[in-house]
Amino acid sequence: MSLRDILVVLDGTPRDEAKLTVAFSLAQRSDAHVRGLCVLEHLLPADMAFALGGYPDIWAMPEFSRMIEAAAKTRAAEVETKFRDRLRREGANGDWELESGPLLPTVLRYARISDVVVMGQRDPDNPGPIIARTLIEDMLMASGRPVLLVPYAGSFETIGTRVLVGWSRTREASRALHDALPLIVPKASVSVLIAEADPSDVDEVPTGDVGEHLARHGFEVSAARTVLADGIGPADALLGYAAENACDLLVTGAYGHSRTREMILGGVTRDLLQHMTLPVLMAH
Repeated sequence: MSLRDILVVLDGTPRDEAKLTVAFSLAQRSDAHVRGLCVLEHLLPADMAFALGGYPDIWAMPEFSRMIEAAAKTRAAEVETKFRDRLRREGANGDWELESGPLLPTVLRYARISDVVVMGQRDPDNPGPIIARTLIEDMLMASGRPVLLVPYAGSFETIGTRVLVGWSRTREASRALHDALPLIVPKASVSVLIAEADPSDVDEVPTGDVGEHLARHGFEVSAARTVLADGIGPADALLGYAAENACDLLVTGAYGHSRTREMILGGVTRDLLQHMTLPVLMAH
């Protein structure tokens, strides 16, 4: 199955260009439709906490509300100009959507009719409004769609030519693997890696069967395992392997445990969301 609908979530930050590069790169392969989505609530200033928290009555002031809305619409117009310019230069099919409704329900509505959702990693230098700071996690848990995350630093001109699959024998890993297939170019190099703290059978490569499955899709596959050393977590192992092998896409399941448990105890998903160095496709 090829990609037909790509949703890219734009928020007016400098990384919108990187997200658009990834989205249009994927679209060119299969003549996919690219929808640029901008939600006004996503464009609120990061320092709006004073109004949302200690001084909520300030929203009752009509002039304040109009000022904030006007500023958001000005930013949205700039985002739209960049999107339409990119659409024209790429000669691609696409639509622009500007929405004024609540952020998460709006993005979910468009995500659920898309093949993949392109979003940006949360940038500590551009944290965005409070309401948007768990948007990635909420999308992973609630959208039912794969989310392709673009790091907040670096440029990524190609996607899916050298791919690393982080395998974990879970529903989430299987979902991510198969959701990623349309993003991987024919005859791509695909490595399947499992990172284990205490392997049950040191003589068996537990990703061999996954490798055989991917080879039937026409990919050049290698299957491997790594035993985690003290102080090295699975996310570090995956990112290190990806860097050593010049991978341009990491595929992994998201939240094998509950989000609450990962927040308290730590987890692979949380660590990757914080430290990714290449585009990561996640699915739950």
